[in-house]
Amino acid sequence: MKKQIGAKKTELIELPRISDRVSFIYIEHAKISRQDSSITVCEQRGIIKIPAAMISVLLLGPGTDISHRAIELIGDTGTSIVWVGERGIRHYAHGRALSHSSRFLEKQARLVSNTHLRLKTARKMYQLRFPKEDVSNLTMQQLRGREGSRIRSVYRVQSQKFKVPWTGRSFDPDDFEGGSVINQALSAAHFALYGLVYSVIVALGVSAGLGFIHTGHDLSFVYDIADLYKADITIPIAFEVASESSESDDVGRITRLKVRDAFVDGKLIQTIVRDVQYLLEVDENEQISADIMNLWDESSLLVKHGINYDEGD
Repeated sequence: MKKQIGAKKTELIELPRISDRVSFIYIEHAKISRQDSSITVCEQRGIIKIPAAMISVLLLGPGTDISHRAIELIGDTGTSIVWVGERGIRHYAHGRALSHSSRFLEKQARLVSNTHLRLKTARKMYQLRFPKEDVSNLTMQQLRGREGSRIRSVYRVQSQKFKVPWTGRSFDPDDFEGGSVINQALSAAHFALYGLVYSVIVALGVSAGLGFIHTGHDLSFVYDIADLYKADITIPIAFEVASESSESDDVGRITRLKVRDAFVDGKLIQTIVRDVQYLLEVDENEQISADIMNLWDESSLLVKHGINYDEGD
């Protein structure tokens, strides 16, 4: 009998169960390798071992070197990997997660490519933000206006609560430190949220680029989903950090740590999975399988792949 070495390759059916994982880990100026079923992070303070299967998303910052064996392990355990800028602000590239199923993706594509169904889905997204109101007959322009008023109110309330002056959102991706402390904190907090949302989306086999409210960007659906949670999670955290920090502090790092602590119990991951399934009209008990592949037929029936369909048969 062949002995299993290292981490067992994750089964596709296990991918939605990502609530048991740590949310994300940001690494910069370090060398990443592999030891058995763990990745090793070597930096000036020493070496740290991290079980790869416990990580939801790995953010790689500047000065990071990663071995091929580490990438192999990360792929086998269904961990998302994202290459980012300093302090985790800019998104440069990402690695593919494990899911091979197109079931969720096909439902997403059907909804986003039909104007009526897309509007219906967008309204469902806004309805999640206004649970006590009926938005089923509002236009997108009206919905955007309502959302703008809601977010302005959230900023005003948090500004008063933490006694942090607020003059509006301002962010230059090329000059993170040029922004005010509160804008630095908001940028860092939101990006951390994007990383978590992205990891859930790709784990479920959904396209990050097919958004319903946002469009034209390869992370449009990530922004759609992340916007559902900013008012309750990242905006309050950012204002709390700003109230306790000065311009000389590493606001990005402080914010990431607080956001990480807010994610660590896995409840937000469960909420994201549930909301994505609700928005895409997927049965929460529906399982992802890697073993099912068919050929499309115009009769709306699916036929088996791997067979030579010679006309003479």
